[in-house]
Amino acid sequence: MTHVFWDVDTQVDFIEPDGKLYVQGAETIRANLARLTTFAREQGIRIVGSSDCHVPEDEELSGDPPDFQNTFPPHCMRGSAGQARIFETTLHDALIVEPDADPADVLARIWNHGGDILFHKRFFDVFTNPSVTPVIEALQVTEVTLYGVALDVCNRYAVEGLLQRHPSIAVRVVADAVRAINEGHREALFDDWRAKGVTTVATEDAIRRT
Repeated sequence: MTHVFWDVDTQVDFIEPDGKLYVQGAETIRANLARLTTFAREQGIRIVGSSDCHVPEDEELSGDPPDFQNTFPPHCMRGSAGQARIFETTLHDALIVEPDADPADVLARIWNHGGDILFHKRFFDVFTNPSVTPVIEALQVTEVTLYGVALDVCNRYAVEGLLQRHPSIAVRVVADAVRAINEGHREALFDDWRAKGVTTVATEDAIRRT
């Protein structure tokens, strides 16, 4: 049985108020993000993270104008300060998996890697990185504790991707360590996910129950 913490896009452009695509209120969850990261490190729990890593031609980037549902202004551009993860969620010895990497090569690297894993992505859905499912299967993941931003976009794709592709994995979402672009969608998302077997917990409970 393998339990991983799943950190969704805790990047400067989303969490800092002056970020390129700031998620309103995201800075208020920094303390809980720090607690989860520190706890995982202290307990030897691997963190599987995702990070946007955009180039100008990416499908979700548009200034014509963006609709903030399927298209967004440029953000988390590859190599920019905004693409970096915030200090509180710094990963340990992270193996970075690019979306154009050969999954077979990634799996060969995983076997000798004991640190965290970071999937770069160029679209909302982390599963557009073709190495995600093979790595989950190779690690024999049975439980995921998920947090980050934005709840109604990239978190949603991660949660629903796990439910669809890996229905045997127990998924729990840390409700006080996520923020949505539209916070009005929060409870509807939680209700839908709970009906599909997802558990929602507070940071304190996520740490206590782990």
